[in-house]
Amino acid sequence: EFLSIGIKYQTPKVFAWSRDDSSIYFVNDERVVLHSAPGNSAQGFYMLNLTNEQTTHFKNYFMGNIMGYAPKAEGGVYILGQWKTNVGIYSQESSDEDWIYHPGFVGTYASIASSSNPNCSITFVYSESQLPMEIYCANNINDLSSPKQITNENELFTQRNLPQIEIYNWTNPDDHRIIEGILHYPPGKFHWTNLPLLVLIHGGPNLASLNQLYGNPYNWAPLAASNGWLVLEPNYRGSTGYGDEFIEELRGKPLSLAGKDILSGVDQLIKDGIVDPSKLTVGGCSFGGSLTNWLITQTERFNAALSCSSSFEHVSAWGTVDAPDFYKYWFNGLPWEIPRVYQNEAPIYQMDKVRTPTYICTGGKDERVPASQSYILKRALDSREIPAKIQIFSNEGHQFSSPMSGFTKITEELSWLKKYGKDDN
Repeated sequence: EFLSIGIKYQTPKVFAWSRDDSSIYFVNDERVVLHSAPGNSAQGFYMLNLTNEQTTHFKNYFMGNIMGYAPKAEGGVYILGQWKTNVGIYSQESSDEDWIYHPGFVGTYASIASSSNPNCSITFVYSESQLPMEIYCANNINDLSSPKQITNENELFTQRNLPQIEIYNWTNPDDHRIIEGILHYPPGKFHWTNLPLLVLIHGGPNLASLNQLYGNPYNWAPLAASNGWLVLEPNYRGSTGYGDEFIEELRGKPLSLAGKDILSGVDQLIKDGIVDPSKLTVGGCSFGGSLTNWLITQTERFNAALSCSSSFEHVSAWGTVDAPDFYKYWFNGLPWEIPRVYQNEAPIYQMDKVRTPTYICTGGKDERVPASQSYILKRALDSREIPAKIQIFSNEGHQFSSPMSGFTKITEELSWLKKYGKDDN
């Protein structure tokens, strides 16, 4: 019954029951099929009453990204809201009231729960760049800055010399948009200059790199920094947490605009003397891998590239992926409606410019971006006699589930960077 009620929404997600089990909260990303009201975020927050089947749309003037929420024991709801590189805790008492921000730690709250226990009314998962994820408990919402840590599962990370981060801003000279990213400095080299650079690009595109300690095969900036690389994680156009306009500007030029945002950041790092211009590398997975494929057609400056689970030719990708509406939305139409956009934004038609040795990996069971895209990329690189290696993880999908697959992926990527990236560390 719920599915038949919710079918008018575009892929409702992040469900939660109300405290009395009479209603269900859910988030609906309206960017795909709906138009938000003026001043509203395109991400809708709703409550469905299961008794009368009425849906209430919560007023939302927060222009960031809803990462999660939990019904409050006393009524209302707590919301995890991402703004730029941090995720904070907000509350909303009713559907027609404004959000209230609750100051606490600066970093990323990844999960939250509420109870009527006065000694632990708020429980949450928290992390920041030098602090691993753990579970914390606060007596009330006003004690977020002094909670009790109730797990210590990742203590080993606190015993290591971890990379330090810095929020870095630059401007795209074409339209003067300010772009933000996170710099991860090698341990013991905070604010050093003339460092080798790895540009590590998040997927999505409507995701973002955040101030937290990552530990997975896709967001491995701390590990790369610990191996001597200055890592730039750019939140290019299309990233969440910077307002709807920042996302919408990517439509119709998803590779070229995001690519220029990223290259402008590299240019600024060189200008500021932070990176060694002879030691530049780039990599990413999913849309981050697609951007990697694009960037190596735009410049010869990158010594090595890492392309994981990426698309390379958009018409064939549209015809084989499990979510073709992705292309219709970000490219502003179907292939036969706007063939020039599909061609102009595809790396394959600019392969004559590529000089960068590229490591390619993908899942053999990937339905989101089929492995055929990686095979086409490999053939194109071989045809240009450019060093390339492809690794197919036969039992993996778009996101690797096996820890050994993730370990192998990162090991191979670090080896590729060492071989071709001119890393002297």
